[in-house]
Amino acid sequence: MTLTEKIFVAGHRGMVGSAIVRKLRADGYENVLTRSRAEVDLCSESAVRAFYETERPDIVVVAAAKVGGILANYEKPVEFLLDNLRIQNNLIAGAADFGTRKLLFLGSSCIYPKFAPQPLKEESLLTGELEPTNEAYAIAKIAGIRLCQAYAREYGKNFISAMPTNLYGPNDNFDLRTSHVLPALIRKVHEAKLAKTPAVPIWGTGTPRREFLHVDDLAEACVFLLNHYDDPAFVNVGCGNDVTIRELAETVCSVVGYEGTLEFDTSKPDGTPRKLMDVSKLTALGWSARIDLKTGIQNAYDWFLQNVK
Repeated sequence: MTLTEKIFVAGHRGMVGSAIVRKLRADGYENVLTRSRAEVDLCSESAVRAFYETERPDIVVVAAAKVGGILANYEKPVEFLLDNLRIQNNLIAGAADFGTRKLLFLGSSCIYPKFAPQPLKEESLLTGELEPTNEAYAIAKIAGIRLCQAYAREYGKNFISAMPTNLYGPNDNFDLRTSHVLPALIRKVHEAKLAKTPAVPIWGTGTPRREFLHVDDLAEACVFLLNHYDDPAFVNVGCGNDVTIRELAETVCSVVGYEGTLEFDTSKPDGTPRKLMDVSKLTALGWSARIDLKTGIQNAYDWFLQNVK
């Protein structure tokens, strides 16, 4: 990418999009385009096409999506499937039709089968059943990967895809009904500390293993891929290390300064037993994560204290 090319980051107000915008501007990219939902409704094909026709961005980053944790995915599968298909179809097709030079589509590690061999390799896609608690979101993201690959094969478009592991950091969603596990833990533990509650309830057994990548590391990886990767085969993005949910909760307690106990509700679902990404492909390209988990959680907690009421 050149520093003067038009780079449209779709979803710039979200955790991922805002991190990518910060990284691009910090690196000196002068022409970063953003649009709020009020300005361009990404679920509207006509609105997206009108935007493309006017702005004709050189680079597009698809960081816009309807996202949420286990509960939100379980309760709203129709919305998660339809909204994500609309958003990504409009953005990808519009980029193809209006001359975008390169597009980066961001997916999720939930695209992999529930019992895929660990760590998760790119070639495990579509080799087994998906995790039921986030199946709708996963299907949408798989469709996005395949659409980018189809445009590359049929029309020669330089449309690439990256699949991040579990993300956290500034601008995360801390709503307990719709958030992912890490921001939910930060909020629960913080509120328990303030209320002097003796125990914090946590869904599941605490034994599932998860990998967590700070969103600033993801943003750095995205800029790296935009500059150094042109293959339609998608790439995993992660740190290559995982922890149990119990270990994660204990780290959050340490950062927050909470001294109570953890109570695991085994009647609630655990989700996928383990999700660890094989990041050897990205490492071989020359990129690896830098932010360790405790440092990253401290950064996320600091942002929470300053921004969440």
